[in-house]
Amino acid sequence: MNPEFKGRDIISIKDFSREEIDHILQTAERVEARLEAGEPLNLLQGRFLGILFFEPSTRTRLSFEAAMKRLGGGVIGFGEPETSSVKKGETLADTIRVVENYVDIIVLRHPMEGSARLAADIASIPVINAGSGAEEHPTQALLDLYTIYKEKGRIDGLKIGILGDLRYGRTVHSLAYALSNYEVSLHLVSPPELQMRREVIWDIKGKVEVEQAERIEDVIDRLDVLYVTRIQKERFPDPAEYERVKGAYKVDKSLLAKAKPDLIVMHPLPRVDEITPEVDFTPHAVYFKQVKYGLITRMALLGLVVGVL
Repeated sequence: MNPEFKGRDIISIKDFSREEIDHILQTAERVEARLEAGEPLNLLQGRFLGILFFEPSTRTRLSFEAAMKRLGGGVIGFGEPETSSVKKGETLADTIRVVENYVDIIVLRHPMEGSARLAADIASIPVINAGSGAEEHPTQALLDLYTIYKEKGRIDGLKIGILGDLRYGRTVHSLAYALSNYEVSLHLVSPPELQMRREVIWDIKGKVEVEQAERIEDVIDRLDVLYVTRIQKERFPDPAEYERVKGAYKVDKSLLAKAKPDLIVMHPLPRVDEITPEVDFTPHAVYFKQVKYGLITRMALLGLVVGVL
């Protein structure tokens, strides 16, 4: 029996079991097959998605918009709070209460941790968390899992390295929680100042093998997947702290020469200088494929929470 997703909020990857995550990935695979076959997917005709982005975004916002439109639905909302009544002092709670009258699903990105959970508590329609502060980004984790599954053919049994800003990077928090449902070994690589949040380590350590390192060179030869993130200047409370760690690591062809031939390199994007452009032309690079997989995964999620997939 398939898990029930109709009307469900997507707030934290921790809210989902392995069975539920696997169902999302299987649904995404069916959506991808239908797209490749050229089948019309007007499953959400007459439905509307509300995009409420209080922080900048390219991929997440555009992929949700594209996903909804490819499913035949419409999109309204804003990508900058300055263009909304927030500029006049409207609270997040009131914004949610207003917008839920116009749409069938709300996708929210907000700098405040806990914002998506607050919105879900208020709204009577499904709310999807598109990033809440430095906390979580569950749909990114789901598309990351789908990328690994499609590119490696499995998730269980893999050695996965996560490199970069593990303290402030919400994508890596969600990914670590998601991967803790699988039989993998995690290699967390970062400068000491940017190590994974203690509460994340506590939550996942009893479920998966976790190793922490400061140098990617020490673990690169063991990895099947390398997930790279940028150091997020905008999330540092102290600019001096950022200056100490910026440019602390770089993935280039000389590093990848030490890797397994079938290693895949992923990145949630945008990148700055942590992956050199020369890597783009190697078989290792899958981060632009990740963007396509993100569209497919979000199509599946939208169809699931409305109850048409």
